[in-house]
Amino acid sequence: MHTIVVALVVGVATSLVANLATTIYLHRALAHRALVLRPPAAQFFRFVIWVTTGIRPRQWVAVHRKHHAFTDVEGDPHSPVLHGWLTVQMKNVSMYRAEARNPRTIDRYAKDIPQTWADRVFYDHALLGLGLGITTLVALFGWKIGLLAAFVHVNVYLAGSAAVNAIGHHFGRRPYDNRAGNLQWLAFVTAGEGLHNNHHAAPTSAKLSHRWFEIDPAWYVIKALIWSRLARLRVMTGTAGGFTPGARRRETASV
Repeated sequence: MHTIVVALVVGVATSLVANLATTIYLHRALAHRALVLRPPAAQFFRFVIWVTTGIRPRQWVAVHRKHHAFTDVEGDPHSPVLHGWLTVQMKNVSMYRAEARNPRTIDRYAKDIPQTWADRVFYDHALLGLGLGITTLVALFGWKIGLLAAFVHVNVYLAGSAAVNAIGHHFGRRPYDNRAGNLQWLAFVTAGEGLHNNHHAAPTSAKLSHRWFEIDPAWYVIKALIWSRLARLRVMTGTAGGFTPGARRRETASV
């Protein structure tokens, strides 16, 4: 019983770290350029993404930008309006991989993120990164807890990511005029990404919470990075996150 409890805690904690790296580095900094990370912070998050998810940043960015360019219309890589929210929830990984392997998508939507020597040697090798991450868990906690924690992390991370695309475009509050919804419980699971209606209203804002009762967990980490001069915001109008609640913006893809 102790082994299971520890593995659950370690697995969920690992997913939390992976989600913070995803939303801060991949989403807000790279995909939408709402945030500029200094090299030490950028390299740290890049390494975390590699060992916890194996994701290639330029692929993730390209798929996400295409989603914004064709939100819930033909061309959206993972729209529940087109495919049904349950289908997207169950098949989000395969939908993502199909689009990520499309060279035209990468060339069109991630042309500002070239492949580096570090990508060629390390970061483009997903299994190497994941293997290193699992080996670290095993070395720290033993093989039983390490492997079980890795299993928990994979399922929590993938389910949460799928939920943002599936549930987040079907359920939730819609204070702004777009098809995405705000779900606070999902924001807790995904480090802020559940405030999806807010994000589609202001995709270039580094802060996803727009009202006093909304909580964007990653925003507190971003504020700490700004305080320590490891990051800076690119948009400084309106509220601290670069968006004034009540304002309306045309949704665009940040390319």
